[in-house]
Amino acid sequence: MSTFIKEMIGKKMKQLSPDELLHYSKKYGFNLSKNEAQNITKYLKNNQINPFSAQDRVIMLKELARITDLQTAKKAQKLFEEIIKSYGLEHLFY
Repeated sequence: MSTFIKEMIGKKMKQLSPDELLHYSKKYGFNLSKNEAQNITKYLKNNQINPFSAQDRVIMLKELARITDLQTAKKAQKLFEEIIKSYGLEHLFY
């Protein structure tokens, strides 16, 4: 089951559109510009990022901070951790 979940999440990251990202940013209280959303989705599509690897998440969050700002990256990290806990998926993330 965990392989299936990991594949779904990886696929969604690659297919995320700037408009979807803007929708989620409003839903979860982030301020993103259209340009930032485009740069984030471009980064996700063009880079091999394993969100289940702590090392890859650090790299991804550094890139998010570069594209947006440090405050947004920290807020995204906190939200990510809250979502993982709320779904009981901590065991998938190392």
